[in-house]
Amino acid sequence: MYGTHAAPGRDGWTYGIGLEEKVPRMPAERLRSLSAFFPAHDEEDNVVPMAEAVLAVLPDVAAEWELVIVDDGSRDATGARADALAASRDRVRVVHHPVNRGYGAAIRSGLGAARHEWIFYTDGDRQFDPRQVTRLIAELPHADVVVGWRARRADHALRRLNTFAWNTLIRVLFGLDVRDVDCAFKLFPRRALDGLVLEAEGAMISTELLAHFRRRGLRIVEVPVDHLPRTSGSPSGNDPRVILRAFRELARLYPRIRAVSRPAR
Repeated sequence: MYGTHAAPGRDGWTYGIGLEEKVPRMPAERLRSLSAFFPAHDEEDNVVPMAEAVLAVLPDVAAEWELVIVDDGSRDATGARADALAASRDRVRVVHHPVNRGYGAAIRSGLGAARHEWIFYTDGDRQFDPRQVTRLIAELPHADVVVGWRARRADHALRRLNTFAWNTLIRVLFGLDVRDVDCAFKLFPRRALDGLVLEAEGAMISTELLAHFRRRGLRIVEVPVDHLPRTSGSPSGNDPRVILRAFRELARLYPRIRAVSRPAR
């Protein structure tokens, strides 16, 4: 948890350093409005069950809500199945990338498509239980941004080792004291994105996003969430090409993220 660079106001809002406008605060029980989204690439067996799981919880946590699915250039039936679901369910939209652009680009598209006051995003591989968004919402009286951390990762030893090394590197380079920077379970106010220009196309998107939030003086709180075994589809996190791309992007974005990684005074 970061220092208290923002404090509750008498009118129920939080004032964040570096934000020109108020960041909306809501009671922990139910949000006024929420945009949820998840990216999906070649997840034809997961996209509909994951969407249904998110849709099952949204009416319980928000008065107004929507679900956005970002199809990142899938070569299988992911996009078609997402479109079919959207055609049959209200408040579901699909954003398509004609070609695979990368995880960061998919997250940016989801952020850009979000229309409601709060934004929640997760992954489309069904390794997170959307019902645990209630754990994030419960922390909003004490935080501006709430992010999950995988208390027990359902990955093999090499993947866990790679993740530990990456998180350590990010902490050293940028001073982001977050134990699981890439955990795809995040909740924050849409207004916190005002004026942000995000550049990451790949794995650096979470680091870039949290660095900007920290720069704006937003309080970031982490809560443990369950991580479930993947039951279908193929993970790409250990693909050498993906890892190489992550380090290339780290080198490219290092100066810019470093410049904004320190809290505003």
